[in-house]
Amino acid sequence: MARRRLGFWRRLVVVLVKPVLTGWTKRTWTGMEHIPASGGAIIVANHLSHADPVVIGHYVYDAGRWPSFLAKASVFRAPVVGYIISRCQQIPVERGSVDAARSLDTLVAAVKDGSSVIIYPEGTTSKEPDLWPMRGKTGAARLALITGAPVIPVVMDGPQALFDPRTSKVGLRPRIPVRVHAGEPIDLSAWSGAAPTRHTLDAMTDAIMLHLRDMLAEVRGVTDPPPLWSPPRQRKEAAPASEPVTPTGDQA
Repeated sequence: MARRRLGFWRRLVVVLVKPVLTGWTKRTWTGMEHIPASGGAIIVANHLSHADPVVIGHYVYDAGRWPSFLAKASVFRAPVVGYIISRCQQIPVERGSVDAARSLDTLVAAVKDGSSVIIYPEGTTSKEPDLWPMRGKTGAARLALITGAPVIPVVMDGPQALFDPRTSKVGLRPRIPVRVHAGEPIDLSAWSGAAPTRHTLDAMTDAIMLHLRDMLAEVRGVTDPPPLWSPPRQRKEAAPASEPVTPTGDQA
């Protein structure tokens, strides 16, 4: 990425944000050579914390690419903020609406135009007690099928010390250790040219999430990571046996 081509708004974001992160975190960046120097790329990452975007954005920028995130389309319509993020090449998406297909088209266009798009396949911060990856959603797999762009896995550990979603605790001390590692593109060739059926997309997504889980285990020094986690289904609790039953009809 040519620094002189950043433009005013992106350069301003770098000037404001990077010094804060430099003082707030003690960074161990590895695997940057796996971030493509140019061309469209789909960067998939685990999602530990609301601090993840600034950490991985810092990492991808230091690797020589401009990070493009997905953001709710409504944010782009907000005064000032919407203008700035659009100028910073972020990507608007509609969620839970009839415009979802249009959002996919926007993503496809961004990747084909050469953007490095960062996607959290889980769609939310992990709800697993130790913040291991959960089962993912199929958006990244669908995007990979359509574009053929490389899917670059990136794992993080440490952003939860900046902001822990389990406790809402913010880490205010300087030099908090943060580790980020990128791996080689995930081999999804088994599904090359396949129709985007539910079975295909689920299988690709599981392959992506298992790859991220195993990379995170290596970063954490764990040899036996847990299975991909799914939140337990909510069940209606039966009334306790000692609770009186309200009479109905002709019951006494």
